[in-house]
Amino acid sequence: MSMNLDEYIAAHTTQEDEYLHRLYRATQQFLLRPRMASGPLQGQFLRMLTQMIGARRVLEIGTYSGYSALCMASAMPADGELYTFEINDEQEYFTRPWLEGAPYPPRIHMIVGNVFELLDDIPGEFDLAFIDANKRQYIEYYELVLPRLRHGGVLIADNTLWDGHVVDPEYATDAQTRAICAFNDYLVNDARVEQVVLPIRDGLTLVRRR
Repeated sequence: MSMNLDEYIAAHTTQEDEYLHRLYRATQQFLLRPRMASGPLQGQFLRMLTQMIGARRVLEIGTYSGYSALCMASAMPADGELYTFEINDEQEYFTRPWLEGAPYPPRIHMIVGNVFELLDDIPGEFDLAFIDANKRQYIEYYELVLPRLRHGGVLIADNTLWDGHVVDPEYATDAQTRAICAFNDYLVNDARVEQVVLPIRDGLTLVRRR
């Protein structure tokens, strides 16, 4: 049987565990826009990166079904803490039980509300941050998070290729595409960080605070 490239990559990537597999299936079955979940390939990348940098404090903006949060949590030590913010209060009914029932050791705090209003309630620095929320606010999220990221810490921004629309003139006037392009340009000109855009799924930008 022939495979396309995406299938080949998936077949040669470490598979998600049983709990994450069940969550991903439930996301596909019961939620609108299930493509918003990170998925097994991106989830494995998040898990490995979390483990490689030894992240003990993680911040996520945009919880959705909790898949990405749990991928990162699965690689954290027992004394780790992960804070995930979700603006859509209707999402809590589905997501919170999955987070609270997870077999992973770190404490996961799901906070429903506006991260711009609530992040100050959480003291301390973060080792890792993952941004996957309103594309039109990526620069604002970035400026909110960067001062809270430890020096040498890592920030990941999702959807930074936006289905290739960032280089498609047909989408030049689309508000979300323009916002993603503005964010990508903003990073390139920010001497506080170094970054690389990875063509994983819809584009992941890996940012390191200098």
